[in-house]
This record gives sequence, C-alpha cells and structure tokens, in this order.
Amino acid sequence: MSVIIRADSLRKKYGDFVAVDGISFAIEEGECFGFLGPNGAGKTTTVRMIHCVSPKSGGTLTVLGSEAHVDNRAVKQRTGVIPQEITLDNDLTVRENLQVHAHFFAIPGAEARRRILELLRFVELEKRRDSKISDLSTGMKRRLLIARALLNQPRLIIADEPTTGLDPQARHLIWQRLRQLKGQGATLVLTTQYMEEAQQLCDRIVIMHQGRILKAGAPSRLIEEEIGREVAEVRAAPERDAALLPRLAPLARGHERVGDTLYFYCDDGRPLLKAMLELDLPDTVHRPASLEDVFLKLTGRSLIE
Repeated sequence: MSVIIRADSLRKKYGDFVAVDGISFAIEEGECFGFLGPNGAGKTTTVRMIHCVSPKSGGTLTVLGSEAHVDNRAVKQRTGVIPQEITLDNDLTVRENLQVHAHFFAIPGAEARRRILELLRFVELEKRRDSKISDLSTGMKRRLLIARALLNQPRLIIADEPTTGLDPQARHLIWQRLRQLKGQGATLVLTTQYMEEAQQLCDRIVIMHQGRILKAGAPSRLIEEEIGREVAEVRAAPERDAALLPRLAPLARGHERVGDTLYFYCDDGRPLLKAMLELDLPDTVHRPASLEDVFLKLTGRSLIE
C-alpha cells in the first residue's frame, strides 16, 4: 500500500511551548490511523498541520504527495475534516449549511443538490433537512459534520474526536458510518480519548504524551506487548503490599499500584486467581486486557492538568 502521509521529526512550537516534539510516522492509503493521548498531548495540533491549517515549526510533512503548508490548497481540496468543535451556522437549516459548504468547493448546483441528498441519507438526517441547527441534538449535529466533510468527495478524512459528548447509541452510529467510509477506500485519521473507539476503528495507532509518541502499532499488538491477555485488580490498602506482593507478583508478568488498587498483568491468569482465592481477597476484578490499560500504563493514571 502507498504512504499517503509521512512525517519526519515534525515539530510545532507556540513561543517557548513545544506542542509537538519531533515525531515521525507514516500513514498508508486506505487505513484508519489513530492519534491517542490525554488533553494537551499534541493530537489536534498534529492533525491541524496535516490538513494544512497550522504551519509546522520544524521537520518535514508530506500529505497526498506534496508538502503540507497553510497555502497548499490542493491538499485542502482533497481532504474532509470532521472537527472537534461543532462549527455549524445556527441561522441556517441543515440543507443550507451543506449548500454553503458546497459553494466553498465550487461544486455545481445540480451536483451539490445530488450529493447533499445522498449524504443526508447516509447520516440518517434526510427527514431533518429543513430543520434549524438549534433544533438538532448533539448527535445529529455531529452526523451533519460528517456529511459536510464528505461533500467534496475527499480522499483523506480527518476526524478530530468525532464522538465527544455523545451517548452510546449516537457514538455507535458514527462508528458504523466511519467504518463504511473506510470500506469504500477512504483513508481515515482519527484523534480520540476513547480507547474503545480506537479499538473499534483503527488499524494502527500512536499513543502521544507531552508532544511525543510513546508507542505505535496495531491496538491488539500493543495490548499483547505491554499488558498481556488478562488483568487482575485487587482493592487493598498499601499497608498490605508486604503480605500480598511476594505471593502474587511472581505469578504475573508485571504489576503496579495506583491508589487503593493493585493491578496485575498476565497472559494466563489462572495461577494468579488461584492464589487470590487462597488469600481470601474479598474485593477483586478479573477481566481481559484492553487498550485503556496500555494507555494508562504509558501515560499515567493520575489526572493531567
């Protein structure tokens, strides 16, 4: 597969603050590539450089075969952006919002009307085409942003935290639509703080923290490498570590304490579970390992302000 986006030692500074600190990655055509990280990790800054609305401070970045910079209209013409913020005109109807956007891309009237109708069906908003934006739910607004991003029939789609603030039903509908787009050959670049979202959609991810890439790879491979297959959680006060760890830690591939909980990572949890039963520990959880475990292990479990 061909590389559609390539970054080498990419940097972005705002004065003395380094938002993106020399990262390198390559995104292949037709894949969904995810940027994961806590607030302030540099995810949105990175994708703003990719779709040519923010200049880089250093390194190289090529998108769709040309250098990415704020004057590169060719990249912007072939990119669809689903923004994190809801940037719709509240004074216009659903259909009028799409008509205005079609005008920016010089799409002829008849063709714009055809695409608008088709896209409203795709995001299940056909019956709301004459509704004002203020009459839509947050989920409907986010679905409309997807339709707007597809008006120019983009080769590259950037989705910047597209399901923030949505209920589970709306989130799953948007996931379905993004998977459909990928199935039709689109390349997706996703930023998200939802680990389940990354597992549902992404072929590969990078986990960012403080402007740097900590890990990169397929979600399933990162889980296997960093955590294993299973996690056991034991709620116990730190004073009990001296009694518990000599018995339990050798049965796991790794462990850590966070607050009132010990986390044990293992490939086969049966020996560990047997020991936990023998110790008669009353407050325990045994579950499959997840991408969230990888994320928290790498970026820390304390709040990042």
